[in-house]
Amino acid sequence: MTAVVGSRAADLIAAGEARSARNYAPLPVVIASGQGAWVTDVDGRRYLDCLAAYSAVNFGHGNPEVLAAAHAQLDRVTLVSRAFHHDAFAPFVAGLADLAGKDLVLPMNTGAEAVESGLKVARRWGYDVKGVAPDRANVIVAAGNFHGRTISVVSFSDDPQARGGFGPFTPGFRTVPYGDAVALEAAVDDDTVAVLLEPVQGEAGVVVPPAGYLSAVREVCTRRGVLMVADEIQSGLGRVGATFACDLLGTDGGRVVPDVYLLGKALGGGVVPVSAVVADADVLGVLRPGEHGSTFGGNPLACAVGTTVVTMLARGEFQERSRTLGAHLHSRLAALVGNGATAVRGLGLWAGVDVDPAVGTGRDVAHRLLERGILAKDTHGQTLRLAPPLVVEQHEVDWLVDELAAALSATPARG
Repeated sequence: MTAVVGSRAADLIAAGEARSARNYAPLPVVIASGQGAWVTDVDGRRYLDCLAAYSAVNFGHGNPEVLAAAHAQLDRVTLVSRAFHHDAFAPFVAGLADLAGKDLVLPMNTGAEAVESGLKVARRWGYDVKGVAPDRANVIVAAGNFHGRTISVVSFSDDPQARGGFGPFTPGFRTVPYGDAVALEAAVDDDTVAVLLEPVQGEAGVVVPPAGYLSAVREVCTRRGVLMVADEIQSGLGRVGATFACDLLGTDGGRVVPDVYLLGKALGGGVVPVSAVVADADVLGVLRPGEHGSTFGGNPLACAVGTTVVTMLARGEFQERSRTLGAHLHSRLAALVGNGATAVRGLGLWAGVDVDPAVGTGRDVAHRLLERGILAKDTHGQTLRLAPPLVVEQHEVDWLVDELAAALSATPARG
C-alpha cells in the first residue's frame, strides 16, 4: 500500500494514530478536499468516493444547496439550545414530518442518539398507552443488526467485537432471526412494546429481507399492539431509490408504513450531525418537558441544513437518480458473480459484494481499489460495501465496476 501513501500522508497518519484512541482501522489515505462524488488526498490524488460516509454524504461532497444554507445560517446564529425558540426550528420539523407522513419530529444529533431516543419513546409508550407494568417492557430486534455502539445498543448486538468487554448489558431485548416473521411473532408477548429493524441491514453486508417480510412484520405489530420502528439511518433519504427503504419492501414492492422512523446520516447533508425520531402524536406525544433532551439537538445550523435536505428530497430527483443508476450498477455487478464474487445484494446505489475467499478478503479488495483511485470499505470479513454519493454519473459507475472486476481478478498477496 506504500504506493498510495505519500510522505505527507504517512506523517499525518502516524501523528493522528499516536494521539487518538484506536477505535477505527482506516484505509491508508488522508483526504484534504471533496467535490461531488470525488475526494482529493493531501498529495493531490483523486478518488471516487464509493462509501459516502456510510450514506451521510448522499448528496455529494460540497453540495451547493446545502453549503449555501449552512453559510447563511453561520452568519446569523448557530446555537441557542432548546431552552429558547429559534426561527429555523419550525420549518425543519414541519418539513421532515410531512416528508415522512407523520405528525411530530424529535430532533437529535447522531444516529445512535436517534436509536436511543426511539427506544425510550417506545418504552414510555408501552407504559403510558399500552399499559405494560413498570420495568417489564421488551423490544424485539433482529440478528445481524447494527444500530450504533452505545451500551444499550451493543446490549442487543450479536457482533462479538461490538460486545466483548463492555458488559454488563441493558436488559429488555429479544433477538430473532432477520427475515423470519414467524419467529418474530413467537417472541412477542404482552410486554412487547416495539420491534426495531433495519429495513435493509447495512453493516451486515447490505442484506435485503425476503419478499413480504416487512409487510408481515407490519401485520404482526398491528395485530399484537406493538410499535414497528424502522431504523432508516443508512437506508433512508434516497439511498435505495426511494425516500425510505420501507417504501419499496412491502408485498409486491408496495409501501410499508412503520410507526416510527429513525433517521440520521444524510439528514445533515454531510455538513453537520442531524438525526431525528419521526412518528405520529399518539407515539411521540408521550414525552413531556424534562423527560428527554439534547443541548445541540434541533440547533439552528442543523435545522437550516436539515430543511434544505428535506426540500431536495421532496423534489424526488435524488431518489430517481438512485433508482436508475442503481439498476445499472446492479446489472453490471451481477456479472461479477462467479468472477471473483460469490454474491451481490442491495437496492439502489447501495450494494454488498461478497468476495470469493480465493481472491482474498473484503479488506484486500478495498486496498486494491484504493490503489486504483476508488474508496470503498469492507464489513464482516468477506463483504465489500459500495455506496457512492447519489450525484455519481453513469460513466463513473461503469468505471467503478470495471476497476472492481480488475481488483477481484488480482492474485492475493501471500505471506
